[in-house]
Amino acid sequence: MFATACGGSDDDSSSSSDSSSASEAAESSSESSASEAAEEAEEAEEAEEAPAEEEAEEAEEAIVAEEAEVTIEPVSGGTLRWGIEAESDGLNPTASALSASGRTMSYAIFDTIAKIDEDGDGIEWLAESWETNSDCTVWTITLRSGIQFHDGTPLNAEAVAFNFNAQLADPLVSLAVKYLFPTEGALDIIDDLTYRYNLLEPDCRYPSSLLTSQVGMVASPTWLQAAIEDPTLDQQPIGSGPFMIETRILDSQTTVVRNDNYWNGTPYLDAIEFVVITDSDIRGSLLQEGEIDGLVTTNVPTIVDLAEAEGINQFFEDTGDESFTMLQTGKAPFNDIRAREALFLATPNENYQSLINLGIPRTANQIFTPDEPYYNPDIVMVTDSPELAAPLVEEYCADVPSSCTNGKINIEYQYSGPSVAGERTAEVLIEGWKEFFNVTIDMKPQGSHIQEVAIGLFDAVGWRQFGYVNPTTDHTWLRCDTIGGLSLNWPRFCDEERDALLAAAKLETEVEPQIEIYQEVSQRINDSFLYIFHSHSLWDVAVRDNVYNICGVTAPNGKALDCLINGDVWFNTTFIIED
Repeated sequence: MFATACGGSDDDSSSSSDSSSASEAAESSSESSASEAAEEAEEAEEAEEAPAEEEAEEAEEAIVAEEAEVTIEPVSGGTLRWGIEAESDGLNPTASALSASGRTMSYAIFDTIAKIDEDGDGIEWLAESWETNSDCTVWTITLRSGIQFHDGTPLNAEAVAFNFNAQLADPLVSLAVKYLFPTEGALDIIDDLTYRYNLLEPDCRYPSSLLTSQVGMVASPTWLQAAIEDPTLDQQPIGSGPFMIETRILDSQTTVVRNDNYWNGTPYLDAIEFVVITDSDIRGSLLQEGEIDGLVTTNVPTIVDLAEAEGINQFFEDTGDESFTMLQTGKAPFNDIRAREALFLATPNENYQSLINLGIPRTANQIFTPDEPYYNPDIVMVTDSPELAAPLVEEYCADVPSSCTNGKINIEYQYSGPSVAGERTAEVLIEGWKEFFNVTIDMKPQGSHIQEVAIGLFDAVGWRQFGYVNPTTDHTWLRCDTIGGLSLNWPRFCDEERDALLAAAKLETEVEPQIEIYQEVSQRINDSFLYIFHSHSLWDVAVRDNVYNICGVTAPNGKALDCLINGDVWFNTTFIIED
């Protein structure tokens, strides 16, 4: 669940989690050669000089394209070295905060109950079938038979129930699920392979929301019980996925090996080595030098460098999450809307776009992209207006002098690192803020970064979030009942009218009735001054040109899976042609 919003991208100003939403109709992935990617970068640079009308028109187009068909015969063997942007505090889906890198490793080890297909619909994965009642408050799931975890434990309804109860018992992960269920009778086991979720509120698309994310991952109950008694075992995960854990050295490398007994086809790769390289520029250089075979990044300078390199293929996707600066409203100074609005007005978004994003990713002003049906064209997010910030700061400091020094509001800006890109972003933002705000900088490793945001120990933070194909999944980050000592509503801002709109959206099974609802949700978010949106994150999955089938996984019914949203990669069918 923390894959799209839990934070900590070291690639740009933002942090990530589970985060993470794509248009129901948008293409899910793209692949281009290095030369094609370079041409796109050049076109983006030329667009900066074009008339404003042309810029606006260009911004409406998603950066996606058709993936080239793989015509080379797959081969088995080889080890894939994959550079990841940060370490995860653990690989336990019932207890760990899995952001982008943790999610990448975990999807190799664990299966989820459901997946998202190429059309943006929920599709059965560990589940063989599901059905709901007339008001979508009861979901009955039947699992596939014969699946075992890596330790030989059977994957059945009891295993799912054990995982579910472990999630409810965890202080942080429980925030993503407990508000959906009664305190008793949340899950009923019907028989060995069948169980039932009993929801407090209707959710007519439930399988395509939480069951495709971290909350939908299923771990061995035998291992989970051992990990409860010995939390160090969170670093030695046991799932049912295509790869099994071999070794894990924190902040260095995690190695997984092929699961020869995988239920949905034996993987081609012998092993994957996930190598922690927090600086995106270094990660890109190591890819060009052949020290690693692939990476995921949202750092635009790295993307451009790789586009100009020989022997690199790139897969682009920008219909997922957004990059933004997020404000904590639970304490001074941003518990006062005047301080929040002043920071918006002082934010140099134009410089951010040109200096950090090089004018390439699409500018964002809300949680939906222009190609999504839920996009609200009437949203106006005002930045780059320091003259309007001055009177708000003056008024605030007169009323709350304890939060100001020398007529400026005191704030801290936090980002995850170490990361040169994060440092550059902080410099650009603070250059715009410094006339009205006294800003201190706090860089944290990703794990600590996420924890401090969950606890509320921040003022303003670089973040990446909102990216699920089904926007229902993103409700967790917005609801009043996910605010507490630990919060997944990171800004700690409660809007009961917004909650009512979110509840209304969950009653609908079709997109059309939800459009007006989500447009109003976006307007309320904009009016609350919570997220200073910078861009729709441009995800680049870059690989050496001897790596194939990054997006080649199909469900048992033959339907292709969605690929690359928020940097998600499935290695089930990936193979390497050795030099």
